[in-house]
Amino acid sequence: MLEQVRFAFIGGGNMGEALIKGLCSGLNVNPRQIIATDVIPERRHYMQATYGITASGDNRQAVKESDVIVLAVKPQIMPDVLEEIASVINGEKLIISIAAGITLQTLQRALGDSRRVVRVMPNTPALVLAGAAGISPGPAATQQDVALVERIFNAVGRAVVVNDEMMDVVTGLSGSGPAFIFALIEGLSDGGVLMGLARQTATLLAAQTVLGAAKMVLETGKHPGELKDMVTSPAGTTIAGMHALESGGLRGLMMEAVRRATERSAALGRNPGH
Repeated sequence: MLEQVRFAFIGGGNMGEALIKGLCSGLNVNPRQIIATDVIPERRHYMQATYGITASGDNRQAVKESDVIVLAVKPQIMPDVLEEIASVINGEKLIISIAAGITLQTLQRALGDSRRVVRVMPNTPALVLAGAAGISPGPAATQQDVALVERIFNAVGRAVVVNDEMMDVVTGLSGSGPAFIFALIEGLSDGGVLMGLARQTATLLAAQTVLGAAKMVLETGKHPGELKDMVTSPAGTTIAGMHALESGGLRGLMMEAVRRATERSAALGRNPGH
């Protein structure tokens, strides 16, 4: 079925590139089915040379020629892009927006209530095919539309369907979350260096530890607290470290980070230009 679908990516940045990579390598989409637009000529040349797709600077023409349109531009310029392409969007086209904070209401108001729109919040680990994405379909999107979007984003990680009201939370948790985990990895690495490990060794051990812990959560289905208890023996090394983390309020800080990122996403949605 995918061999009949023509894709347009409006915006050829990192996330658009990750999805193109996922379509071509994970879902065997022919690069000739894909067109990507970007305002920077060098970026267009790179995308065309690297993936064999068509690159263009004409958003309207790209939309006209495609069945599935992925809006992969920054939220600040989304209003201008929506105004530019609205007149060439019809009911036969599926529109996928991956812009943080841009609500389904905003998208439908700009494009029309009858337009098939799905809002998605992916994250940067999609670049290494390990992303996490929330999917929220608009009222005109069909079950087939949602299934197609799930296929696309499962090709670059894992995807879950949520209500649009929860998309700011998805943004705050998994959208911003990689940065929080990078800081955590850096902190673990710093701890290793503090106690005598070489930086390269400490960072490798820290990153692999986070990767392994995440895989255990996903693959065992056990509660993270239960897995933590499996590592934490009485009067042992781990409980001593956990005491330090709890004394410093790590859990509360992580919760507060998600709350603030969620609130910022909501603010972007209310005023996309700022």
